[in-house]
Amino acid sequence: MIRLFCYRTLPCINFLTHCRKSNAWICFSQRYFSAQAVQLTQQCTTCMELPSSEFNSHAYATMLQDCVQNGDPTSGKALHSEILKRGGCLDLFGYNILLNLYVKSELLCDAIKLFDEMPERNTISFVTLIQGYAQSLRFVEGVELFARLHREGHELNPFVFSAILKLLVSMGWGELGWTLHACVCKLGHDSNAFVGTALIDAYSVCGQVDNASEVFDGIVCKDMVSWTGMVACYSENDCFEEALRAFSQMRIIGFKPNNFTFAGVLKACLGLEAFGVAKGVHGCALKTRYEQDLYVGVALLELYTKSGDIDDAQRAFEEIPKKDVIPWSFMIARYAQSDRCEEAVQLFCQMRQAFVVPNQFTFASILQACATMKGLDLGKQIHSHVLKVGLNSDVFVYNALMDVYAKCLRMEDSMDLFLELPNRNDVTWNTMIVGYVQSGDGEKALKLFLDMLEYQVCATEVTYSSVLRACASLAAMDLGVQIHSLTVKTIYNKNIVVGNALIDMYAKCGSIKDARTIFDTLNEQDEVSWNAMISGYSMHGLGREALKFFEMMQDMKCKPNKLTFVGVLSACSNAGLLDQGQAYFNSMVQDYGIEPCIEHYTCLVWLLGRSGHLDKAFKLIKEIPFEPSVMVWRALLGACVIHNDVELGRISAQRVFEMEPQDEATHVLLSNIYATARRWGNVASVRKNMKRKGVKKEPGLSWIENQGIVHYFTVGDTSHPEMKIINGMLESLKMKTRKAGYVPNHNAVLVDVDDDEKEHLLWVHSERLALAYALIKMPSGSPIRIIKNLRICVDCHVAMKLISKVVQRDIIIRDMNRFHHFKDGVCCCGDYW
Repeated sequence: MIRLFCYRTLPCINFLTHCRKSNAWICFSQRYFSAQAVQLTQQCTTCMELPSSEFNSHAYATMLQDCVQNGDPTSGKALHSEILKRGGCLDLFGYNILLNLYVKSELLCDAIKLFDEMPERNTISFVTLIQGYAQSLRFVEGVELFARLHREGHELNPFVFSAILKLLVSMGWGELGWTLHACVCKLGHDSNAFVGTALIDAYSVCGQVDNASEVFDGIVCKDMVSWTGMVACYSENDCFEEALRAFSQMRIIGFKPNNFTFAGVLKACLGLEAFGVAKGVHGCALKTRYEQDLYVGVALLELYTKSGDIDDAQRAFEEIPKKDVIPWSFMIARYAQSDRCEEAVQLFCQMRQAFVVPNQFTFASILQACATMKGLDLGKQIHSHVLKVGLNSDVFVYNALMDVYAKCLRMEDSMDLFLELPNRNDVTWNTMIVGYVQSGDGEKALKLFLDMLEYQVCATEVTYSSVLRACASLAAMDLGVQIHSLTVKTIYNKNIVVGNALIDMYAKCGSIKDARTIFDTLNEQDEVSWNAMISGYSMHGLGREALKFFEMMQDMKCKPNKLTFVGVLSACSNAGLLDQGQAYFNSMVQDYGIEPCIEHYTCLVWLLGRSGHLDKAFKLIKEIPFEPSVMVWRALLGACVIHNDVELGRISAQRVFEMEPQDEATHVLLSNIYATARRWGNVASVRKNMKRKGVKKEPGLSWIENQGIVHYFTVGDTSHPEMKIINGMLESLKMKTRKAGYVPNHNAVLVDVDDDEKEHLLWVHSERLALAYALIKMPSGSPIRIIKNLRICVDCHVAMKLISKVVQRDIIIRDMNRFHHFKDGVCCCGDYW
């Protein structure tokens, strides 16, 4: 609303119609004005007729007012120089016009000099300079000048209150308006339209709508600006119905809306999602030609983009004058946010062709489009442009640039920009943390989070959700619990985004019970919350619990999406629920209209294959309406390994190699299926091909966290400093498990060696080394959590069940596919994995 005053003519500034208070000639000093002003006299004397030899202040005032109206400070300065040469005997009326000229010409220094040297000042003088200070954003000096006006006993008229209220709003001190309101009432100005509108604006910016409404009701002669002020107040404070009601009353009375009225009403329509009403308002704007106004145009763009009709927004954009950068920036931003990044880039190019200079918001928006498209080359070009125009220190632009490089996995470049930026904000830190998490470097993300806390930068929901995601990827539960304790102390304790991240973290760190507790304590659950729990139960081998949760989700009228059915089908696969899985797959298409994606087909292929229906799985792959991916064929290959179907496994592997010849996992699975069939020649051939292609088998690796330190173990590892104690614990476990009935499964060793060597190799698997260390170092009775990068072997699975029983400890192992909870000799997977 404050901008309304820029378009409103105050009577006190129209000096030609003002009655002069004195006819006395006032002599004015010639000091402090530059000689350049004198030189300008010769330039203007040829184009204007100067007064006769007798000094005529009124004539000079008339000529100065012409300079004000024509926006001609050069001629005004020349006249000022002539006045000084002729003795400077302007009256107060003339000085105020000259002061107004300097203020409106943004020559504040000249205005201050003139004000200080004026032999006499009145209220108009003070108000004019206060407006100059406000125009130059020197708000404190404007307030000080108001205090001086009051102290010197000048009249406090409506225009004084309008000016100072405008100043307070610009400073963000609108809540102080009530102190002036009391003074306004005492002096009887509360019914004045100018003062009333200024008070409405002040109350509006601090959310005091009721007070604004009372002020509006007290205005005796409401004009169009007053009505517009009230409509804007309602709209800005989300009182959308009241805004439309005020607009309707205004139209009934007969006032014609202006550009600010239309902007406020369109915002109210958007808030109510009354798009039909909004189109009627748009029609009204068309009739009055206000659709070409910048404020109305931007409001229309906001309306149509938020309603999801970006094509109508484009049509509205075409009708707006294109000279200003704001509509260009707005449309580029909305295209980028609507995932229509190519159109954002095209519009940016059109903008440059139209010679419109982009600002920091334009650059931030087009860089967002680059980040979404992972357009590194275009991002680099825009980076160069940013450097050329000198926006390299703007935090918004740099944050967007960092995001481009992070999304393109160029974290080193992103970190270079981070270190260059002196005025980092929370978004800067979050961009880097999110970038590291997305690139799979959770450790660096957590390190940066600690630095962020050390620099006392307030973490946001984005920060907490991202670092919790990093903890989930690393299975760093201890650190995740500490971060959880930090969130409890903040306003994000019940935040749904942070809550969902906590559910995911606890589920992926092996504590599904804690995940369920977080879910139950959320004030509200969205589809992400439900999906996290369904996937969590599935990952823990609790397929039936996952399906129960899916039924609960439907009962709560929460609509499932693609990710929901990935979790549901995965749960069926992990639990071997073939009939239910096929039924849910069909329901997804028929009942919810969700087209299956490659993840859904992969789950169903694995479900069929793991259940022994390899031919059906192979047939399903052939029926997929698009090109099957590597993961689909790899799922079938994994099922072939379990069921020893060498020929179908060979075909599956061949299809993978056609798409990804270097795929390491497929080479290993193919080698395993040959080894299980004792076809050692084929095993040697596969390994020879791996060597020829430069493909290296990923070594088995397990790790465990103890007192904040992560301990890593590989197969047959001898590098750990406490290896002697670990070997002693392994021998003890071997003896205890043999007594409990353990018999080594030599078939799990896929190398051609004797049985004694096979048994030795089984007991130095990485997960057993990690378990032995945990039993030595971790407190008695505490659960043991081990992470493994590969699938747990059959023999280790049997051994872990027996060990959990003989040592009476809960053992939780997360392999590359899922969790295994071993307790009292039983695994949660029911030996189906």
